[in-house]
Amino acid sequence: MTLEQAVGVVRAVVVYDGRLLLVSDGDGWGLPSGTPQPAETARVAAARIVYEITGYLVDGTDPLGPGEDAEETAVVCPLLSESPSGGGRLTPDRLRWAPIEETADTPLPDTVRTYLRGHTRV
Repeated sequence: MTLEQAVGVVRAVVVYDGRLLLVSDGDGWGLPSGTPQPAETARVAAARIVYEITGYLVDGTDPLGPGEDAEETAVVCPLLSESPSGGGRLTPDRLRWAPIEETADTPLPDTVRTYLRGHTRV
């Protein structure tokens, strides 16, 4: 396994108890996302982005992909804290834990949709 520097946009996929963490992007809801810092891997970038935006601690573990856009990486991020710290940029009303089965209208990359199919309650 090699840890390569991330490029483009990193999207964090945080699933907990059958729900997906979404953030308000002004026009609707989407995954926490941002750009990596120089020499930062996608895993590290995803964990940092989630913390900076939401205040939740996560561990960036598994990049999904390759995606439809080579300049975009989605990373699975297990939740490490059930409550956000006060350090997130977004206020609680701009965060949402959406049941996975209710995310059909949320714009998500195909790789994320495929991953979420394994987490939908039957």
